[in-house]
Amino acid sequence: MSARAPIAVLVPTLNEEKNLPACLSSVRWAAEIFVVDSCSTDGTREIAAAAKANFVEHAFEDYAAQKNWALQTLPISQPWILILDADERVSPDLAREIAAVVAAPNPCDGYYINRRFMFMGRWLRHCGWYPSWNLRLFRRGHAHYEQRPVHEHMVVQGSVGYLQNDLIHADERGLAAWLQRHNHYSTLEAQARAAAQTSLKTGLEPGWLGSPVQRKRVIKELIWPHLPAKPLLWFVYMYILRAGFLDGRQGFSFCVLQAMQEHHIGLKLRELREPK
Repeated sequence: MSARAPIAVLVPTLNEEKNLPACLSSVRWAAEIFVVDSCSTDGTREIAAAAKANFVEHAFEDYAAQKNWALQTLPISQPWILILDADERVSPDLAREIAAVVAAPNPCDGYYINRRFMFMGRWLRHCGWYPSWNLRLFRRGHAHYEQRPVHEHMVVQGSVGYLQNDLIHADERGLAAWLQRHNHYSTLEAQARAAAQTSLKTGLEPGWLGSPVQRKRVIKELIWPHLPAKPLLWFVYMYILRAGFLDGRQGFSFCVLQAMQEHHIGLKLRELREPK
């Protein structure tokens, strides 16, 4: 693309020196890029500077709060915003589609983008991980993140659409970093489930007639908590019912790790409920 698209890209980071170069390189076509950093101790700041991105440091509270702070505080001048994780890349086809959508005469207020998840060198086409729709592109001032500690989603005021090309998710930090991060996620998810059981209102409540996220939450928040043997059920769902076996050894390993994470969530949730 010869001209810069009227888009501000927001990239939250914490020690992302291995992932950030490819991420920023994939959005050089955007008019503005903001790296919102949570006090990294590696070369994240220098990489952002080399890419001529705006580097802003802000103490981390939780994922939703960090991104909402950026949306409310940063001097964003563009009419559209695209939010990326540092381990995501915008393909050239997706970049062209985004530029065409925001230049269309009557665009929607927000757009879901499908993520192509890479695990141990393989694209997981099954396991229930594809398609994986996330609302990432939206008009400035028309969206914010629900206040949820993990697996937060965006609430949009207005119409939404779906893009055709995929966003590539490929973490270059290796399996050890993935395991460490998901151990943290299991803690946050246990806290979120405990809060959901005390009627926490986040802005995206469960509902069969709502968005894809709200429909999933009917199962996740109203049905799933009451089922027995959740780790085994999760493995059977991912590996057999969602054909994870077709993703080879990576698919098997991923389904096992997800079942283990569900077990960890259950243990941590029990710990939260037990009297001190």
